[in-house]
Amino acid sequence: MSWTFLAVAVWGGLWTLVSFRPPHRPPWLTVVGFFAAWTTTELAPIHLLWQGAATIGFIAFGALDAWPGWVALGITLASLFGLAASVKGAVQTDRVFVAALEDGLGPHWDADLDSTLELAGRRIRWSRVLRPFSFERRGVRRISNLQYVDDGTRRHRLDVYHGDDVEAGAPVLLQIHGGAWVVGRKDQQGLPLMYHLASRGWVCVAINYRLSPRATWPDHLVDCKRALAWIRDNIAQYGGDPDFVVVTGGSAGGHLTALMGLTANDPEFQPGFEGVDTSVKAMIPFYGVFDWTGTMRRNVGLQALLERRVVKRTLAEAPDVFRNASPLFRVRADAPPALVVHGDLDTLAPVEQARAFVSALRATSREPVVYVELRGAHHAFEVFNSVRTLHAIAGVDLFLAWLLNAARDGTSRRDAGRTCSA
Repeated sequence: MSWTFLAVAVWGGLWTLVSFRPPHRPPWLTVVGFFAAWTTTELAPIHLLWQGAATIGFIAFGALDAWPGWVALGITLASLFGLAASVKGAVQTDRVFVAALEDGLGPHWDADLDSTLELAGRRIRWSRVLRPFSFERRGVRRISNLQYVDDGTRRHRLDVYHGDDVEAGAPVLLQIHGGAWVVGRKDQQGLPLMYHLASRGWVCVAINYRLSPRATWPDHLVDCKRALAWIRDNIAQYGGDPDFVVVTGGSAGGHLTALMGLTANDPEFQPGFEGVDTSVKAMIPFYGVFDWTGTMRRNVGLQALLERRVVKRTLAEAPDVFRNASPLFRVRADAPPALVVHGDLDTLAPVEQARAFVSALRATSREPVVYVELRGAHHAFEVFNSVRTLHAIAGVDLFLAWLLNAARDGTSRRDAGRTCSA
């Protein structure tokens, strides 16, 4: 029994260790380490429960009668301490968001907001944390598989989420899934955020888009703009305001989100629908990839993927394509307001890219840029319900409430932030 306890303790302890020290190389170990670190960090309360229960059980059955059991107990206690520290860090996510909003929007950015909104964001529904893959909200319906390009293909379909009592003219959120531009579906990511916002009166649209290697860049971005064109023409019948669209997404979806904000009405990415307005009211990229050129930090695995499957040309052969596909080099003065969210332990999309992108955007854009860097967070942290996820979607809700207030006041978002700072 003591040796079994030791084996279980080492297994649990390794998962906890990787959550704080994820491997950065080689590429295959980076991916494996990411999955281990991601699931351990965001499911830390569940890991605490099973490791604690296992320890009590092993002790009850005499695992401490031999020295391996005592070693196992020491490892387990260290692991439990690490998991508790992870939970504590996640609990502080709301404070990080509020501090970032104040930094980006001004010290009195929330003066006109409903005070109950911020208070509600500080409450954690532990029932949701303990049911990490249960996303549905009462009164929210999903309309699935609407074609946004009339070709019958699955990659040109979208889902619409809205409340039963949605009012006409509701703001719209466009959700773009990630998956390294080669995998992923519209019903796999962004679900906690979309169900939350739909329950609060938003209309949310989650899209598929063509994937590589069948698709070649910039087909992915063209499809996102086609979906936005569909929203302009059709979302009113689902209660949405076609003129108030915010775009969000994570990872490759974060990359596409940023480009949606930075390439508005660019005819290069709107073949056959150049006259459609593809501007958005704000962009919210989560853990996005902002540099395809390796200028900030070269990622051999990413470069190989882009060259072989996505762009299908090398960086040396087509440097302009890689540069023009990098949000870092597309910043512009008329960029929409931005909320950029990134974890500092992200091994798949290095945080240095997010910092550089935010710095460049703040130096150029006339609109506010809010940057939230979450300590202890990995890639894809908000895909399922967790303490950090629930605080993060509440923080996004606050940003969007501020955005809506600024729009209703008829002032520019930058001026609104400055007025609050005065």
